[in-house]
Amino acid sequence: MSVKANGGERGTLSQQYGGVHAGGWVDLFPESWIPFIQLSRLSPPAGLFLIYFPHFFGAIHAANIHDITILETARISLLLLGGSFFCNNASHAWNDLMDADIDAKIARTHTRPIPRGAISKRAALLFAGSQAIGAAIFLFPLPLDASIAALYTIIGTIYYPFAKRHFPAPQLVLGFCLTWGIMVGSAATGFSAPWADPSTIFLFVASALWVVIYDTIYAHQDLADDLKIGVKSTAVMLGGNSRPALWLLFAGMTASLVTSGRYGEFGFAYYAISVGGAILSIGAMVAKVDLKDPASCWAWFSQGFWVTGAAIASGLVGEYTVRGVQPGLIGRLTDIGPFIQVIAGKGW
Repeated sequence: MSVKANGGERGTLSQQYGGVHAGGWVDLFPESWIPFIQLSRLSPPAGLFLIYFPHFFGAIHAANIHDITILETARISLLLLGGSFFCNNASHAWNDLMDADIDAKIARTHTRPIPRGAISKRAALLFAGSQAIGAAIFLFPLPLDASIAALYTIIGTIYYPFAKRHFPAPQLVLGFCLTWGIMVGSAATGFSAPWADPSTIFLFVASALWVVIYDTIYAHQDLADDLKIGVKSTAVMLGGNSRPALWLLFAGMTASLVTSGRYGEFGFAYYAISVGGAILSIGAMVAKVDLKDPASCWAWFSQGFWVTGAAIASGLVGEYTVRGVQPGLIGRLTDIGPFIQVIAGKGW
């Protein structure tokens, strides 16, 4: 099947983050904007939420441990969402700028905006810079530790495209880049040095392993081309041992989630929803994905990660909600306004 996008026929392979979209909301924008939307991987917005999820995990995890009010948690979460949007745009533009020559040689990616000539390298660089500035603006209202933590993400993101050239497991670098957002999100709440907290560390490890799992599956889309041109990935490194390795990563992720909950003294909501949901969703993905079929790899990557990310987030929110109604913590709720006081029988 093929679809019409940007005035030409494209195969479904190139819709798998190959630079072409299948229509919909993107076509409402001026034609000159569409290549930049494609460059930013906003259709579907998987890339955006793969960046935002860890930031949100960090913020709501810290809110659980440090009894942060609902309004403050919501404010921080919205700032992190705005920053993640611009970070997503900047990081994908930088990645595609550095990978343009490689992308031109791969069946799935040769229709991305830079290789096909829709965006010049100079325009991509200017776009990446402008989006990086936009991301930085969202750090200003946050504590200094959040900016300090974000520096490590920036360094890792700049290096990541080069890791695919000389590091056998660039997915480990990507795992760090994306899930260090947990530390940024935690620091954004005012939690000083979250990288020294055991519960936060194990949540970071679990999330990093999650990234390695889904990006290893994603990398199998291009395995044949990567082998021909010498691009490195865990899919290339593992060869026929990918599925056993994915099961080991899955076990490590599960153990890390459980350990994070133990150190954080979390309860039923976290274990049932976050841990249970991750076990079911990642377990199904590892068991059922056809690593030899690019369409299957794309489907599990682009759809499966939503279930896992939503499960981890929902469990943390559920834990936050349960803790919020415990005696001594009702202040978390009363900060949202006078109407709560009315409900509590205190009048205006």
